[in-house]
Amino acid sequence: MNLKKIITIASVVLISGLIIYGFILARQIFADNTKFEQNEVFVYVPTGTNYEEVKKIIEPFVKNRDRFEMVANKRSYPENVKPGRFLFTKGMNSYDLVKALRMNIPVNLAFNNQERLENFAGRVGSQIEADSLSLLASFKDSIFLKENGFTEENVLVMFIPNTYEIYWNTSAEKFRDKMIKEYRNFWNKERTEKAAEQGLTPIEATILASIVHKESVKKDERPRIAGAYLNRLRLQMPLQADPTVIYAIKKNSNDFDQVIKRVFYKDLLIKSPYNTYVNLGLPPGPIAMPDITALDAVLNPEKNNFIYFCASVDRFGYHEFAATLAEHNKNAKKYSDWINSQGVKR
Repeated sequence: MNLKKIITIASVVLISGLIIYGFILARQIFADNTKFEQNEVFVYVPTGTNYEEVKKIIEPFVKNRDRFEMVANKRSYPENVKPGRFLFTKGMNSYDLVKALRMNIPVNLAFNNQERLENFAGRVGSQIEADSLSLLASFKDSIFLKENGFTEENVLVMFIPNTYEIYWNTSAEKFRDKMIKEYRNFWNKERTEKAAEQGLTPIEATILASIVHKESVKKDERPRIAGAYLNRLRLQMPLQADPTVIYAIKKNSNDFDQVIKRVFYKDLLIKSPYNTYVNLGLPPGPIAMPDITALDAVLNPEKNNFIYFCASVDRFGYHEFAATLAEHNKNAKKYSDWINSQGVKR
C-alpha cells in the first residue's frame, strides 16, 4: 500500500471520527436535560452564589449534570454566575439551560391593604430576595426619612398599591428607592393640586384615604364618606372615625390579628394618637394602605353637607348619612338595636 493511499484512508478515518464525535457532542448539547414534571420551574440564585453552589441549586432539575457542566464550561458560565430568578422549561437541553441562567426574569410584585409597615415588609420579603428585616430597616432609615419628609409613623404612605415588575434579587435599598420614584410619579402636579384644594398635603390625603378605605368596602360610596370627613375637618370637629379606634386598640395591644367588629363607648376613650374621638385632626400616620379608589375619593370628594354617618341595616356594606345630630342619632339607634339583636359582642 503506497503512502498516498495510507494518508487517504487515515484522513477518511479521522474525518469520520470527527463527524461521529461531533454528532455525539451535538446530541449531548441539544438533548433534553431536564428531569421535572411541570411545564416550567423557576430557579432562584441568591446574590453572591458561586458556580459550585449553582450546581447544587439546579441539581433537582437537571438530568445529567456532566452534560450541563460541559456546555457551561464551553460558554464560560462558571466565571459569569449571575444572581436572580431564572426560568427552566420542560425539555430544555444543556445549551438552553445555560442560556436560561443568564436571563433574569422579573417578578410581578403586588401588594395592597397592609395595616402596618411590618406587615408590608413581610409581604414584600416573601416575593423578593431581600428579607423583611432588611426591608424594614431601609424604610426606617433616619436619613432617608428626613430627606423625603417622612416619619416612621407615616412612611407607609409612600407605597402605592399596585403590581410592579421588579427583579427578584433587588436589594432592600433599591426596592425602597424604586418605591419613592413611584410615589413621586403618582403625586404629580395634578394630584398634588387636588389635595391642596382639600387643604391637604399628599401625606395627609393618604392618611385620610386610609380611613376612608377602612370605613367602607363600597367603592361607589367612598367619595361621599370622604366629603363628610372633609366637612368635619373644615369645621374643626373630631373625625370620630371608628376604624382609627380599632387601629388604636390593635396597636396598644400589639395584636393586629384580632378581629374587631364592634366599637364600644369605653373604646372611644382609649389613649392613643390614633384615636380620632379624643384627638383633633388626622392621626400621625395611615391606619392601612389605601387603594387607589380611596385616594381618588379624597382627591375628588362628593360635595355634600353630611357630617355624620353610621352603618346601614337596610343596605349592608353601605352607610346612612346625616347633616344633623338628631337625624344621626335616629340612624345610630337603628343600627345599635340591630347589632344587639345579632348578639355581636366584639
